[in-house]
Amino acid sequence: MLVKALRAGLGQLIVLGDAVSRPRPQRRSAQGQAAVEKEAARLSLYQFHACPFCVKTRRALHRLNVPMTLHDAKDDPVQREHLLAGGGKIKVPCLHIQEEGQSRWLYDSNAIIAYLEQRFAGIV
Repeated sequence: MLVKALRAGLGQLIVLGDAVSRPRPQRRSAQGQAAVEKEAARLSLYQFHACPFCVKTRRALHRLNVPMTLHDAKDDPVQREHLLAGGGKIKVPCLHIQEEGQSRWLYDSNAIIAYLEQRFAGIV
């Protein structure tokens, strides 16, 4: 019980730290941002609100100025089941990528951030 309380408290501290130190979003032309938004419409992130790796991934999304649908895989049983059925395991963060009629599930914050950087950082 004590460990659970400590974990919850630390999670909230991480969320607070993110809120006060969030990086500035990347600036783009209106056309560039429209292209990013169009591409991002095919992506969604399954996450837990206070998970440090999810916070790290959301910070990268904010910095890259990539608006994305976020799914709460902890408190929403429907989204949790979608993650399990689609990705095969309940592990967050998980980026769901839908392109060319294919569905791909990318786990691990570093892999997700590398994918986002490669796909969106160069759009101006």
